[in-house]
Amino acid sequence: MNKKRYANYDNVDNTKSFSDMRRWSKERRTKKKDLSVQIPQSDKKDVERIYINRNEPSITWVGHSTFLIQIGGLNILTDPVWASRMGFQRRLTAPGIPIEELPKIDLVVISHGHYDHLDFSSIKKLRGNPTYYIPVGLKSAFTKRGYQNVIEANWWDEFDHEKVKLIFVPAQHWTRRGLNDTNTSHWGGWIIENHSKSIYFVGDTGYFRGFKEIGEKLTIDTVLMPIGAYEPEWFMRDSHINPEDAIKAFLELNGKKFIPMHYGAYRLADDTGPEALERFLKEWGRLELPDETLSVLKIGETLWLE
Repeated sequence: MNKKRYANYDNVDNTKSFSDMRRWSKERRTKKKDLSVQIPQSDKKDVERIYINRNEPSITWVGHSTFLIQIGGLNILTDPVWASRMGFQRRLTAPGIPIEELPKIDLVVISHGHYDHLDFSSIKKLRGNPTYYIPVGLKSAFTKRGYQNVIEANWWDEFDHEKVKLIFVPAQHWTRRGLNDTNTSHWGGWIIENHSKSIYFVGDTGYFRGFKEIGEKLTIDTVLMPIGAYEPEWFMRDSHINPEDAIKAFLELNGKKFIPMHYGAYRLADDTGPEALERFLKEWGRLELPDETLSVLKIGETLWLE
């Protein structure tokens, strides 16, 4: 029986040929990148405070696409990955909080099934008995490992969990965990709402018309937006948004706060974390966007929401 294959808006295809891979490999060998400078760790981590916190809304960047979000009295993790390696590549920056020092987790939201966003060895170490909100098609990967509190989502599905509303929204990407399961599960972002606050965890995506649609349908305060893994752009642009388009998407979303993510932990493409951030900040300045709208977190840093 053939499994369902999921697709992007406008049927944008992320499939790359062997020739494309060979071209990228050849290009990479000609580039010299400085990997001696990395994204810094925060020197003012609020680990003890967030461990006991159940009242103040906060966002802590663990690294890559992993955040601890505290809102509505719940501890929520996005794409929990503490892995020290990704394929043949070692992790470049340590997670901002050791997984053993996390509070008990109530909810986990997963954007898609790629290994740098879904790591079962990390999930196994989480304290508490979380409910997992995941894209449609991934449930069997959880249940066969013994996880029962698992809820699948299609694009635009909404869920109420205690004092929080979750909305699974579109992204432009793809996924695979094995040889024959390409796009047999979906991908997307999660909007987390509580009273007057909303946080949009974008997940992994290229730039697409969905940002404008999401901005028209929903009110968004804080946007956790990827800015890295875009080089070479001829290869990556359908799957990974570049820094300039990340800002364009943020403006289409009418967001109030931009927090960059998905850079500096793993070398998934040819750009480095510092390069991605420098290019992002240059564009932010060129557009003369307000400083108070931007929060560039150091690894392990917590933003306390007013």
